[in-house]
Amino acid sequence: MKTTSILLQTLCVPCACRCRYCLLSWDGRCVGADYDRSEAYTRRFYAWLRENRPDLSFSFSFGYSMEHPHLLSALKFLQQTNSPTGRFLQCDGMAFREGAELTDFLQALRAAGVDSLNFTFYGLEAYHDRFAARPGDFAHMLMMLAEAKKLGFSVSAGIPLNKENASQAEALAALLTSNGAAVRLIIPHGEGRGRFLEPIRFSLAEYEQLSPVLREQLNRSVYRPEGDWVRERAFRQTPNRLLILSLTPENIDWFEASPFDAVISHAEDLDEAYYAAIPSLEELTGRYGDPDGQGFFQQRDLFHFYQRRFLQEAGRSLYDVTDERQTGSRRY
Repeated sequence: MKTTSILLQTLCVPCACRCRYCLLSWDGRCVGADYDRSEAYTRRFYAWLRENRPDLSFSFSFGYSMEHPHLLSALKFLQQTNSPTGRFLQCDGMAFREGAELTDFLQALRAAGVDSLNFTFYGLEAYHDRFAARPGDFAHMLMMLAEAKKLGFSVSAGIPLNKENASQAEALAALLTSNGAAVRLIIPHGEGRGRFLEPIRFSLAEYEQLSPVLREQLNRSVYRPEGDWVRERAFRQTPNRLLILSLTPENIDWFEASPFDAVISHAEDLDEAYYAAIPSLEELTGRYGDPDGQGFFQQRDLFHFYQRRFLQEAGRSLYDVTDERQTGSRRY
């Protein structure tokens, strides 16, 4: 297993939404360490990497949304560390702005070097607002998207499909496209609160109801029904890993006191210990796979789905390196 990249994060910036589908299981409480202290540590870590581990790519993240209280200076730091979010801004869960305030905000982002904005729409207005637990969220994001397009940003939007919203996908995609967004259909991941969406997992029945044009916007090499995975066993190898180093008030003293190579080794050891205790995807598929399963999965989520079942049946409790709120890893 080869470590190829590192994400250093401090989850200290809140989100204005409380979505049913949240990778970081946002519950209104930030778990990250102080931002200024985290940035200072990140500067040192990044400088050490460039000198000693230039083979590793790097990114920094600061929260559940991009609504940093000093966003422009934070963006400058993201750009200094070559973090993709320094120029590609995820706009979910940001503060409501309208009129001149919104225009000025977007122009400031443009001047700061941001060139791409991304939005997530869970369905048409009423459904989206309920799903995001934020009245007015749909209208605000659509307004922000349209204004950003006028100002020259590259704008994209993702639509996470499930059984409840599949019938809305056609109209929603048309609306977003008419406002200048490049639209991509996705299947919600099973991480964080995504695991609670299992009863409404998008299936072959909903897929067949989509128009041929819309079907082309769902990457079928990535998202496939469980039965296809089980019958064909065409699993991609995952020889690489991203390490996630998560700074919290409880552990930042340890991070600051530890050699940087020891920090990397610690995260690698957590990864190795977890996967040593879990059967391979091939083995788990043989044990749990349903050759007639019609729910859509990407390979990573299928593995997680089977992992949870294995651990539950075995009555085992492991440190979960797949919980992206804490130090762990992502294999790919």
